[in-house]
Amino acid sequence: MKKTAVITGGAGGLGQALSAALCEQGWHTVLIDLAGPELDKLVNGKNTSAYACDLTKPDQCAATCEDIVRKRPSIDLVIYNAGVSQISAFADSDMKTHRDLFEINYFAAVECAKHFLLPIRLSKGTHLAVSSVAGFAPLLHRTAYAASKHALEGFFKSLRAEEMAHGVHVTIAAPSFVATNIGQPQAAEKGFVRPGSATDGVDYMEPNDAARIILDGIQKQRDFVPVGRIATLSSVMNRIAPKFYFRQMMRTIGKD
Repeated sequence: MKKTAVITGGAGGLGQALSAALCEQGWHTVLIDLAGPELDKLVNGKNTSAYACDLTKPDQCAATCEDIVRKRPSIDLVIYNAGVSQISAFADSDMKTHRDLFEINYFAAVECAKHFLLPIRLSKGTHLAVSSVAGFAPLLHRTAYAASKHALEGFFKSLRAEEMAHGVHVTIAAPSFVATNIGQPQAAEKGFVRPGSATDGVDYMEPNDAARIILDGIQKQRDFVPVGRIATLSSVMNRIAPKFYFRQMMRTIGKD
């Protein structure tokens, strides 16, 4: 019987890479994303199924998660990968956009986690939250994004403590810059930008390389997986020398 991995943001570059790698390992992947041609072309009845869903709509989210649980023999891994970014100074942003970003990056993940909580307990499976370097360290011109990823990490770290007794593992992956939308910086309706499209990024990784590191971390049941050289260095520097990290971040990201 194939194990099942649910991936939110499954039509994005990292979501596709994670799905492809898991399918190669014999998993069935269930992709959740907004409706569109990117999602439609990924459907494969044998290895991959897909659901068009706006996860910020509680009724849609509940119906989608319930249908997945009903149709799959088990839910063994849920990857909370859906997310957007916003690159602007706080002085130039508005509170509605700040809240809307939280709906996507934080509340949608929490909503899904609630629906998959019991199925993951039954399989003694894994919750994987895809965070960011901005989830544990400051990042210029990304106040709302960093706040949402800090909140995401706080939730899943605390969930880990609650679910250990059920044999469930919780992993947090923190990529730095993954080249998922280079050359496609188009802003969405609310001013959000696609992940991986930032022009101020450094040392971009390919999605397939990021997926390999993340899945290796899951297999080894690591609590925290820094993804890539920049993420690994940032994690160490921010922990032992936060002022030095801050200066380096400003020197690199704040070039203008």
